[in-house]
Amino acid sequence: MKFSPSLEQYRIVSGPQASGSYADYGAFELPGPCGQTLFVIASSGNDASGVDWEHVSVSLKNRCPNWTEMCHVKNLFWDAEETVIQFHPPQSQWINIHSYVLHLWRPKKQEIPLPPRIAV
Repeated sequence: MKFSPSLEQYRIVSGPQASGSYADYGAFELPGPCGQTLFVIASSGNDASGVDWEHVSVSLKNRCPNWTEMCHVKNLFWDAEETVIQFHPPQSQWINIHSYVLHLWRPKKQEIPLPPRIAV
């Protein structure tokens, strides 16, 4: 995961989502490419199986982020040639804390297989 120092100006530093100035992680309110503020949380850590993940959640107050907004955030937190994914897990595993949030994921130590290029 890359982290541009220019993101520091958008870091949330007070309130329940406050994050200190450290590494690539924390909560941010960013101007979006479509004119709306994006609320972003960047994190990293191991899951129960030991896979080390990079994770960014993106939300807006009144709707889900669109493709342009998700691409914008992807490019802020990862290099252009890195693959990240959005999961659609089994419905029995859904956890919905916020109706207008989408997530980007990337395993740190594994390559993500891609479908045939013509299909993407």
